This record gives sequence, C-alpha cells and structure tokens, in this order.
Amino acid sequence: MAIAPSLSGPLLRMHFHDCFIRCCDGSVLLDSPTNQSEKFSPPNLSLRGFNIIDRVKLALEKACPDVVSCADIVALVPRDVTVATKGPYWEVETGRRDGNVSLFIDPITPVTGLRSFTSNISVLKQSWALRGLNTKDLVVLSGGHTIGISHCSSFDSRLYNFTGKGDTDPTMDPNYIARLKLKCKPNDLTTFAELDPGSFKTFDDSYFKLVTKRRGLLQSDAALLDDPETRAYMIQATSEGSTFFKDFGVSMVNMGRIGVLTGSQGEVRKVCTKSN
Repeated sequence: MAIAPSLSGPLLRMHFHDCFIRCCDGSVLLDSPTNQSEKFSPPNLSLRGFNIIDRVKLALEKACPDVVSCADIVALVPRDVTVATKGPYWEVETGRRDGNVSLFIDPITPVTGLRSFTSNISVLKQSWALRGLNTKDLVVLSGGHTIGISHCSSFDSRLYNFTGKGDTDPTMDPNYIARLKLKCKPNDLTTFAELDPGSFKTFDDSYFKLVTKRRGLLQSDAALLDDPETRAYMIQATSEGSTFFKDFGVSMVNMGRIGVLTGSQGEVRKVCTKSN
C-alpha cells in the first residue's frame, strides 16, 4: 500500500461489503449503465480502491488467464492490506467464482442492510447470525476499524441530535464529542474523521482501547459494550496475551465463506466491472 496508504481501510471493507450482499461473489465490483448495481447504493459509495482491484486483475489475466476470480481478488487484497499496515497474515481460501447479479437494492439481502453503523447490538448479532457468523466474529471483525476513516454523516447524529431533541449520545465521552464537533458540523457530507485517531494507518489493538473508553466513533462500535461476550473480548484484546491478531485471520476466513459460488456456478470474469 505504498502507492496509496489511505486506501487500506476501504480495500479491507470492500470484502465485507461484497460478502454481506448475497455472498462473496465479487458483485460489488460490477458497473451498471444506469447506476443500479450494488456499487452505487449509498452504503457502498464510501468504498474506494476499485482501480487497485482492476490492476491486480489485469496482471493476473496476463499471467494466468481465466483462473483467479474477482471474488478471490477481493478476498486476497484485504489480507495483503492488513499485512502492509503491520497486521496479521492468514491463508486465504480461494476457488470462488464470480456472480453476475448485482442490484442497487437486493430483494434477498437488501443493500440498505449494510448501514449497520447505527445498529444496536441485538440487530448486529442477528444480521451476522443470518450470514453464519457468530458474536465473536462480529467483535473481532469490528476490530478492522483500527484502520481507515468515516465520514461525519455516519455519526453526526451522536454529536448533535441523538434522540431528535438536539442532544448528544450519553454513552460517548463528552471530551471526545467536543473534539469531533470542531471537525464535523451538522449534515456535513464531505468531512471525515479517523476511526482510530493516532494510528488509523496502522493495524493494532488501539481500536478496542478507544471503544472501552467510550470513544468509539460509530454507534455500532459503542454497541459492542452492551453485550457481555463482545465487551469481554474487547477487554481481552487490549491485555497481555491478546489473541486478536490470530482471531482476525480466522474470522476473515469465516466471512469469506458466505454463500460462495463454486464449480459450474457463476464465472471467472475477464474484467471485474462486467460479466463475460
């Protein structure tokens, strides 16, 4: 990621955004002449780095045509991004095939369901369980917020209008709120804040330290303190003997298995933005 370090977070999240809609089939990469594919749904507009995926695909097609799917590239790049930001290495399972269905609002798993940054812990656990992931996977993969940024519009209600009465989120550290207000104004669609202030370009355990101090940026981050299992893991992740790095690789593999297409299903796209 020496080319563009700021793309580390979006490229890591791209795998999540791909897998949570239908399955890990590379459908988040597909273009649409009428902007009606997943890529253009509001939750996915924050994704960047599609050009990196295209460059990897181009190189692979030259080296071994029709072998490596775009879905596999979307799974492999986050591992390499994590390693490049001083995080763990894990063996990525491959063999996925690419889907050719990509809808702005998917009737099977609505794209709007990805807007989980405002969800409470019950909704989060249910959403992940529906995809075969458990509570540990939820808290571990939330640790991916140790790198990257979030636009103010994703959390400004916590600063200015939490219950619709012009109030702030009482679960958030007041000093942190004051600092965020200096950066983010109401309805600001362009400014962003670091998910993990101080080390947002380094994969480490400081995300968990911040959340336990009531300084999680997103509502879904703070919600992890509302469940005994997720809270216990967050405390363990910041202590000596933390298993977070090992666990992250395991949970990424688990996520990468969601509804994969194999065998005669799907295809191996020659270009990731369009079906063959």
